[in-house]
Amino acid sequence: MRKRARIIYNPTSGREAMRNDLVDILAVYEQAGYETSAFATTPAPNSAKNEATRAAKEGFDLIVAAGGDGTLSEVVNGIAGLEHRPALAIIPAGTTNDYARALRIPRDDPIAAAKLILRKNKKFKIDIGQAGDNYFMNIAAGGTLTELTYEVPSQMKSLFGYLAYLAKGAELLPRIKPVEMDIKYDGHEYRGQASTILIALTNSVGGFEQIVPDAALDDGKFTMIIVKESNLIGMMRLMAKALQGKHIGDPGIIYAKASEIDVTPVNSEDRVMINLDGEYGGDAPMHFRNLKQHLEVVANLDEIPDDAITMSPDMKRVEDDFVREVDNIHDDEASQK
Repeated sequence: MRKRARIIYNPTSGREAMRNDLVDILAVYEQAGYETSAFATTPAPNSAKNEATRAAKEGFDLIVAAGGDGTLSEVVNGIAGLEHRPALAIIPAGTTNDYARALRIPRDDPIAAAKLILRKNKKFKIDIGQAGDNYFMNIAAGGTLTELTYEVPSQMKSLFGYLAYLAKGAELLPRIKPVEMDIKYDGHEYRGQASTILIALTNSVGGFEQIVPDAALDDGKFTMIIVKESNLIGMMRLMAKALQGKHIGDPGIIYAKASEIDVTPVNSEDRVMINLDGEYGGDAPMHFRNLKQHLEVVANLDEIPDDAITMSPDMKRVEDDFVREVDNIHDDEASQK
């Protein structure tokens, strides 16, 4: 029986580029030996998730998530909890596309992204995270610093891109405060104040490659960062160090590898909202579990480096601006002493 592929695409992503390229993309998967059909998502809640579940239960061999990070997240949540999980291909058409960046999938050419299926060395199994009843592929985060990102425009949803915005005097900056947390991870425990906790599966966080430089895609381990720093200027300095990969070992953070993580606010009246791949995923207490090599994905295996992902010029500019702003603050403080 011929293999079947289902393209789940967001018709509004990427200035409707997906709609324009759909015929050519269908032809690529047909060339790869798949009987291929397509489904356009709708504004209805969980449109992509429900279609991914339906296609998986009907025995499709490949599901193609075509759109932004939100479409990809829905597709992953639609198949991750099933016994039969089709292979996953990604055609990025959004703004950040963190996971496509980590897999070295072309992010500006949907047809080139589709053509990865034609390569011989194209699939491997990757870890995903489970948080309560939800799943995530790239990053989970919690704490008051993370919660501020819910109040900014969608193009600023990236935590560290937003920090560059904060450094320029955003009104929300004074509202950052630590929360007393109890965090257990693989036999260890941290109990104390934390402004943010990051739980990463890849080394691409908002397009930056140095936040979790040693993250692996298939080792069964999260990379966890607990930000203990609560002083506003000190926090910005710490973020500037992180953008340069100089934060590991800093006393203001805990940096560790773990397969199982439990996050609990010590005071029951403290609300800790959890962000999963850029979307609200519930409140702590929450248990995070790494599902080792849980999904098979199509990737650009010939170009995935062992240690880093190339940063785009735009993201490099944001990083440089942030570091420059923090240096200016430091110089102003020094001149006032």
